[in-house]
Amino acid sequence: MPLSEHEQRMLEQMERALYAEDPKFATALEGSGLRTYTRRRVYQAVAGFLVGIALLMAGMVAQQVWLSVVGFLVMLGCAVLAVTGWRKAPKPGEQPPAGAGPQTRRQGRQKRSMMDRIDERWQRRRDEQQGGQ
Repeated sequence: MPLSEHEQRMLEQMERALYAEDPKFATALEGSGLRTYTRRRVYQAVAGFLVGIALLMAGMVAQQVWLSVVGFLVMLGCAVLAVTGWRKAPKPGEQPPAGAGPQTRRQGRQKRSMMDRIDERWQRRRDEQQGGQ
């Protein structure tokens, strides 16, 4: 559930008061958020990807197929981590999803099984037909 305008103004006032009272503490709290975590995760994945390239090349130079395969798997795993971490990172100025926001409702809707959706549609059609008669 998103915050109302009044609640958002109150939150902004509290944030400004925190920055005015203790800027060092406020900065420390700001840096420990989801965005910093995901950015760090993406950087680690990029570094791992570069290590995977090095392993792949070393395997080719040394003519060790197993080392090249390991390098490729490291590259693949790190690429997946980087892409998933990048998608989860909130945009600058955006609040991370909290509680029952529209994003979590959408995710809950996607997790329902196909049979649940079909059953719900069936019930809706039946209700519409009964109401029209």
